[in-house]
Amino acid sequence: MTGGGVDYSFECIGLASLMEEAFNSSRTGSGKTVILGMEKNASPISLDSRAIIRGRSVHGSLFGGLKPKLDIPILVDRYLKKELNLDGFITHEISFEEINKAFDLLVEGNSIRCIMWMDK
Repeated sequence: MTGGGVDYSFECIGLASLMEEAFNSSRTGSGKTVILGMEKNASPISLDSRAIIRGRSVHGSLFGGLKPKLDIPILVDRYLKKELNLDGFITHEISFEEINKAFDLLVEGNSIRCIMWMDK
């Protein structure tokens, strides 16, 4: 269908079988597979070693490649300097007593980020 495979394939579900399919769909010589999904059972995946030697590659992307020790202080600094607007992502603020409401909003898809106040 693609005439030799795709340049980039992404697996976002977290199933070992789909990780293998994503890898197998990439182009020999230069195809890159990015694994975004987390396999809940930590099942191993089986990849053709010849395909790796021929140039296909697999990359993980936990938290989008963020390096917590290096990147979080930079993000905090930018937030405090008002260069990074995170407040716009907060859709609800609730008290701890309303925790079930937070879960309902999540299930309904009506919340991006919900702040739960322990002291309100």
